Amino acid sequence: MTSKEKVAALREEMQKNNVDAFIVYSADPHMSEYLPEEWQERAWLSGFLGSAGFVVVTKDKAGLWTDGRYFTQAAIELDGSGIDLFKDGMEGTPNYIDWIISEIPSGGKVAVNALAASNANWELLSQKFNSKNITLVDFPLLKEVWKERGTPSANPIFVHPVERAGKSVSDKIAAIRQKMEDQEATVHIISSLDDVAWTVNLRGSDVESNPVFLGYIVITKNDAVLFTGLEKMEVGARKQMDDSFVKMMPYEEFYNYLKTFKNEKVLVSPNSNQQIFETLKTDNQFIKAPVPGNLMKAQKNEAELEGFRKVMVRDGVAMVKFLYWLTHNAGKEAMNEYSIGQKLRGFRAEGENFVGESFGSIVGYKDNGAIMHYSAKKEGSKEVTNEETILVDSGGQYLEGTTDITRTFALGTPSEEFKRNSTLVLQGLIRLSMVKFPKGTKGVHLDAIARLPLWMEGKDFNHGTGHGVGSFMNVHEGPQNIRKDLNPQELLPGMVCSNEPGYYLEGHYGIRHENLIAVKEAEKIIHGTFYEFETLTFCPFFKDTVVKEILSESEIAWLNGYHKTCEEKLAPYLEGEVKEWFLQLVSPL
Repeated sequence: MTSKEKVAALREEMQKNNVDAFIVYSADPHMSEYLPEEWQERAWLSGFLGSAGFVVVTKDKAGLWTDGRYFTQAAIELDGSGIDLFKDGMEGTPNYIDWIISEIPSGGKVAVNALAASNANWELLSQKFNSKNITLVDFPLLKEVWKERGTPSANPIFVHPVERAGKSVSDKIAAIRQKMEDQEATVHIISSLDDVAWTVNLRGSDVESNPVFLGYIVITKNDAVLFTGLEKMEVGARKQMDDSFVKMMPYEEFYNYLKTFKNEKVLVSPNSNQQIFETLKTDNQFIKAPVPGNLMKAQKNEAELEGFRKVMVRDGVAMVKFLYWLTHNAGKEAMNEYSIGQKLRGFRAEGENFVGESFGSIVGYKDNGAIMHYSAKKEGSKEVTNEETILVDSGGQYLEGTTDITRTFALGTPSEEFKRNSTLVLQGLIRLSMVKFPKGTKGVHLDAIARLPLWMEGKDFNHGTGHGVGSFMNVHEGPQNIRKDLNPQELLPGMVCSNEPGYYLEGHYGIRHENLIAVKEAEKIIHGTFYEFETLTFCPFFKDTVVKEILSESEIAWLNGYHKTCEEKLAPYLEGEVKEWFLQLVSPL
């Protein structure tokens, strides 16, 4: 079926059940960003493949709301679907709830699937709809439309050893119980997959590029129970749970288990699915608050940070070999955006303990670089030659850590305009890398530092400057970030973030430069505790697209120092022509 036919089939189900509007979030029961195949409902319905966005279908209209990373991509993928694109965050774009209210009659009915809707969204919808005499119901209508939906994977669940995790399962659960006691909670539910995997020091592969597995955890004062596919657990994983006094139950028994709780104070994140709240609400009280382990997970311990440092060398070597291959073979042999991504994966796979990519590589040649989260298809991706520019955003999952890096460079002769804009973006990255900031600083306070070189010329980019990164875990991790949004989470030692300003000229090219950085304590001065960033990524930037005159002396010194560090870290693992080329690349500007 085409997207238009799928929407029509959904409308038939809506009509049968007297539903005026149906909301399809991009979510699974764990509120994941990247979804198991069987929960990719929005992508299946609309044809839009971005990681963020949702669809609303009424009796005669349909719309998709997504953010600035995907405006160009969504317009292409929605073409012919009958689904209108709403550019979230742009002036003139209606809030989706207000739009629904304007499109359906008073006394109407709106449906969502409570398993794939967060409690926070459910409460917001309920509040706004109640004031307009509109009813919100749990009705998973797509069950009747998506007939060929897949089934959960049977991939193994394996141990993430304490030597790499830096903290035992028992210690993590004890720390979580202390937070429960502080909040007077008697039961705690963990439903997000990365928090589940972190808590029990296990990993899996149920979600592409994310080393997690489907599961829930329930912790009480005396018990800790992991709900997952027991048949998937390797022997070592079972032993680790037994040794840590974590009980194991089938994934399917989770909601039945919740029904046994009476008169409990349940600590649960409002970002958990609404079905959890529906199951517990009659006989229990809720303490709606962030999962305590989420912040613990974000502050990497020394073992985890050392894991990052090790894999960054391995990843940097792979990147240099890839960049040499691409710059020396483009225009000489047939290649396209998709095959280049596969070639890069091959270079990473040569490294020790490589598990897979941390996300699907973004390889955008020429104007495709302006599509921020572009995904080249196996069939029909753009041929690449030795002309103009290319953006490569990629990352690897290794047993010791996770990487995410972007380099944008010229395969031909770059225009002076491109070189100037590329330098402004690099200047933003350098300034953020150099900054010192007082304890209590939030990501939003630092975001403008990376944007200022562009802002001074009336330019900007429509995505965040930085996101949290996991330790052999999801490449996007909270609660910290560096962006315009008013996120109250302060930056704390051990937090790992991306540093990735960009600039995109639709129809021409895209530019993004990205390293990973870790928060660490700087020297203590009279004004109190200050933090700074440790740059974790080791891979040179291309000097032929740098306009030296734009950079200050301190910025040039940073770039030369960074390249000297790259030489020290990577040169011992390179040889021959690749090493000679690399040494030229890291020579002083």
